[in-house]
Amino acid sequence: MKRSEINNIIEYTIKATEKSKIPLPPFAYYTLDDWKGIKEDQREIVDNMLGWDVTDFGRNNFNHTGLTIFTFRNGNFNNKNKYPKPYCEKLLFVRDGQILPFHFHWHKMEDIINRGGGTLKITLYNSNVNEDFDDSDVEVTIDGKVEKIKAGENIFLKPGQSITLGTGQYHQWQGVPGTGDIALFEVSTTNDDRIDNRFYEVKSRLPEVEEDAIAKYLIFNDYGKYVGF
Repeated sequence: MKRSEINNIIEYTIKATEKSKIPLPPFAYYTLDDWKGIKEDQREIVDNMLGWDVTDFGRNNFNHTGLTIFTFRNGNFNNKNKYPKPYCEKLLFVRDGQILPFHFHWHKMEDIINRGGGTLKITLYNSNVNEDFDDSDVEVTIDGKVEKIKAGENIFLKPGQSITLGTGQYHQWQGVPGTGDIALFEVSTTNDDRIDNRFYEVKSRLPEVEEDAIAKYLIFNDYGKYVGF
């Protein structure tokens, strides 16, 4: 992805959150100079991958297949003594019609909550021992009610609704075209997006960035390049 595209995507999302009255913490607005100057007392932001993340999953067509994420809080798989939080909270911003490709998590259990905007279509499969699609019924919890659905069946979440997804459950979603952008929130167990995503087809979760412009905001995968500690 081009840096100019990432800049524009984050600016679009900030404007959308302001319009939807979803407040973001100060570090959501940090400039490149702010990141270069942060001190040790903000190390948790860097160590636990808080802040922005943008991906097109290597498809080079963000508006069709992509996701914008802002992580508010998270624990740490690799340093549980220093960061003992067992939970994670994220904003997952889905453009109208945008697709998140099929994937599951080996470790993470998550609630996906439609906080407002359009309708989210989720397609579900269990995974088998070979990490392929299984044809068994999928058991999930929707707004506190246990549901069994057929493999490959769709669930539609309107604003205010939520679904609980367990480990090993393949899920793909799409913002239903014509219903508008969607502000999803994810509440989950501690998450590490570098190692806990098993995509069915996609090979690239974290984007390779072409630096065609100065970074107005950083994504978490930039921290090692720009942050001084």
